[in-house]
Order: sequence, then structure tokens, then C-alpha cells
Amino acid sequence: MNGFGFTTCPNIVCERGGARELAGLCRETGMRRVMLVTDPGIVRLGLHKPALAGFEAADTALTLFDRVEADPAESTILAAVKRAREENVDGVVGFGGGSSMDVAKLVALLAHPDTKQAIGDVYGVGNAKGRRLPLVLVPTTAGTGSEVTPIAIVTTGETTKMGVVSPLLLPDAALLDAELTLGLPPAVTAATGVDAMVHAIEAYTSRIRKNPISDGLAREALGHLSRSIHTAVHEGDNLEAREHMLLGAMLAGQAFANAPVAAVHALAYPLGGQFHIPHGLSNSLVLPHVMRFNISHAAAPYAELAPLVFPDTHWSGSDQSIANDLIDRIEGLIESLELPDRLERMDIAPEALTGLAEDAMGQQRLLVNNPREVSYDDALAIYRAAY
Repeated sequence: MNGFGFTTCPNIVCERGGARELAGLCRETGMRRVMLVTDPGIVRLGLHKPALAGFEAADTALTLFDRVEADPAESTILAAVKRAREENVDGVVGFGGGSSMDVAKLVALLAHPDTKQAIGDVYGVGNAKGRRLPLVLVPTTAGTGSEVTPIAIVTTGETTKMGVVSPLLLPDAALLDAELTLGLPPAVTAATGVDAMVHAIEAYTSRIRKNPISDGLAREALGHLSRSIHTAVHEGDNLEAREHMLLGAMLAGQAFANAPVAAVHALAYPLGGQFHIPHGLSNSLVLPHVMRFNISHAAAPYAELAPLVFPDTHWSGSDQSIANDLIDRIEGLIESLELPDRLERMDIAPEALTGLAEDAMGQQRLLVNNPREVSYDDALAIYRAAY
């Protein structure tokens, strides 16, 4: 066994209705003047209202920043940082999906009074320095696991994204309240749920930093996710299923924060950047085809995961045959969740595949983790298989 390190969020609270107690959790981290970072959809649905009532009752000054969009732009982050400085906030809450939580992480980092770094200085791995403001993250989707990862993704151009990876982005606390996910539409529930499953699968097969703790978390995550995703999608008001999905997504987030994701994400990012396909759906579209590509190098771990993903199946045979059957079953799962399963259905022209492959090769931060080396020709072949 190679040496490894493992880091995660120091305080995780999983409680139905916990959003009503968010103000108290923020007080425990030292916040008195809070910025709540979220998106217009959360505000329109009123999902943040229980939290707002708690802040009012606790007599906590609150600044609401509700301009976060999907795949947040650098300009959005800078606007939130400017507002945080103007309001002299001393803590940040990310309340929403992965985009809101990613923006909140960077606001906490860049709005600290001692920060001298500009946003361009912190892109990459380990470039963020100094201190950040107290930070609490509250997911309203069960997918990204951003509430326990040291990663934030920023849209820096029309089709380009950059990542910030630093332990400074791990929050002081994460609050999991399944009631906040009850209003998610079936398509969003399905895509974000598959996204969480991808996190667990890729963490379990990560080439460089796979370790016993991340393995255990990935396996536990898949158990929660696989047993609940159908119910959560097709019976959206089932609170128990929602809670299992939220917990599974968080566990998968802890796993891939330490054993990073790989080629599925590397090929998914260009789909989001060039065609604005939501991240979870992008992962879903390429997942089976990347797994088939990897099978020569990852049959054994895939076979180990098969009984967790489909526990009602009797699995027998060689690792290779079990792995192949698992991939077939995953394709059937995606179809049963009524997600699009071909790039052709996303209005992507065949001639666009070469550009997608070129962009995917720029994701070397992720590709180095893949169990099998990926060339440009390999990436193009995977996109063609997914088409």
C-alpha cells in the first residue's frame, strides 16, 4: 500500500429540517455578518426562507447574493466578492447546487481582509494561499458533493473553465437537509444522482491517489445511491430516498476529493463548456463508454463495485464478464431514469467531435488519474461511441 493523506470537512450535520438551525451553525463558526450565496431559482422557490427566518430570529446581519448562474462566470464571483467587501461580511454560506457552493468558496477566500491574491492567482492546484472567511455549505441537490470538496470550478471564457484546488476551500461545516431537495424535478434528480455515482466509481478506480479510506467511502456512497435513485426520481416526495441520495452524494464527494476523478469528467467538461449541457448529464452521456474503454485496466475494481450498484443481481464469472455486464446494466439504468443517452440527441453535430476531443486533452489534471492512458484518438473514439 502506498502512503496517502486524507482530508475532509471537520463538521458534517445531516438533519431533516436542519436549514432552520443554519444560523446557529454559522454562529458556532464565528459568523455575525453573513453573506448567503445562492441562485435565482432557490429564491423563486423560497427554499432559503427557513434559513432566513433563523437568521432573523438570531439577530444575525444577512446579505443575500442570489445572482449565481449555472457554470458561474468569473465576473459573477468578482461581483459577489465586491459585495461581500462592501458589506464587511465575516462569514459566507453557500446555499444551493454546486455552482452556488463553488462561488461561496471563492468569496470566502478572496473577500478575506488579509487576502492579497486576485482570482487569476488562485487557479490551479495549491495556488490559493493565506486565510479565508468562515464558510458553511448547504447543498440543495444530491450530486456534486461540493460541500465536502476542496475544489471550485469557474467559467473563464465562452467555452473554457478553470479549477481552484486547495484545502482552503474545504468548509468549516456542511449541512445536509433532505427537505431542501424535495422540489427537485425528476430530470435534475436523475442527472445529479448519476453524477454522484460517477464520483464514487471514478474515485474507486483513480490511478494515483486511490486509498483505503476513499475506497470505503466510494463503496458506501454507491450503496446509498443505487438503492435510492429510482425512488428519488420517480417518487420525488419520498424523504427517506432523498436523504439517502444526499448522504451518498456527500460520501462520494469525500471520496473523490481525496482520490480524484478521471476521464469521465475530462470528457464531460467540454460538453458543458461548448454546448452548455449540465454537468451531471454530461457525465451520464459518456460514463458507459469511458468505462468500456477502461475495462482492460479496471475490470477487477468494476467487478467489485457491481454488487453494490445492482445488489439484486447474482454476479458470477470472470472480472471481465462481470465488468461488461455492469456497464450494460448502467446503460439500462440511465435509460430507465429517462435521461438522454446519446450525444446525437443533444443537437451536437458529428463534426464537433474532433473539437470536443481536443478540449478533453486539455484536462490533463483529470486524465492522469484515469486507470488507462487516454490519447486524442482514444478520446475521439469514446465520443464517437457515445454519439
